[in-house]
Amino acid sequence: MSWKPIIVGVDGSAEAADAVAFGVAAARRAATVCYLVYAAPDVPARGHDPYPYTRLDERARAALLAALANRVPAPPLTTLTVRRGPPAGVLREAVVARGAELVVLGGKHHSTLGRWLGGSTSVSVARSTLVPLLVTVGQPAIRRVLVAVDQSSAARPTLAAAERYVALFGAELRALSVIEPLPILLDTPQPDKPDYYRLLEEKLADEIWPLIRAPGVDTLVRHGTALETILHEAAEWRADLLVVGSHGKGPVTRMIVGSVTERLINNLPTSLLVVPAGVAAIGPETREVMTVNEEET
Repeated sequence: MSWKPIIVGVDGSAEAADAVAFGVAAARRAATVCYLVYAAPDVPARGHDPYPYTRLDERARAALLAALANRVPAPPLTTLTVRRGPPAGVLREAVVARGAELVVLGGKHHSTLGRWLGGSTSVSVARSTLVPLLVTVGQPAIRRVLVAVDQSSAARPTLAAAERYVALFGAELRALSVIEPLPILLDTPQPDKPDYYRLLEEKLADEIWPLIRAPGVDTLVRHGTALETILHEAAEWRADLLVVGSHGKGPVTRMIVGSVTERLINNLPTSLLVVPAGVAAIGPETREVMTVNEEET
């Protein structure tokens, strides 16, 4: 399946430049286009200028180009557009307008031109994005991909996305699922602990691991708390990219839920790909469905 465009959210920071470098390299591999987008603050216009926002946007674009010029090759800078509004909304609109299938942000930084690509913005984008969000750490060379899945419907799109990026980068894939400790509920009969773990491991073997299509993928089952176990496995294996679902809840375990994903975004162990449970590439045919659904709601 061919790749659709990639959107990179930028400001004037070094981390944004790293995100651009990654987006451009990924687009080159995928034989697609990389577009840069800056979300300018939506401030009230002053004075009697009939085109105040146009001039403000031109100045913001010139400042960004100057800040990125020494870090980013000239060709991708020609795609830079400035839009006003909250970053999550601006990037969502860019995804629909360009028919994109990936948003890239630079992680862990502060910018004098906006400071909008820190953890809080990445979390906000992850909550509302229509397509996967990749938060970069440095300029990653993707050789090892660790995908963490639970036993919910989020597992299928998360695994499929991981395999898509593994194929793009020629990387090695490892799949992880964490079974958290048996919850203690007062006045409720508790299942036998060995039976509890055995039943969940059988469910993984029967329903989750068969979803993997790539050959030779290592599958890991670990017992522990989700966040700490994921961080440990990513560090021990030296993963270059960690792939998680934006949310999802199994019948008993609660592995990749919003709180875990948000804490991963705010404490990036490595570059992180967050996959929405209902992920799909957004093309012209999909936009019509989205519009109808939004009108119905």
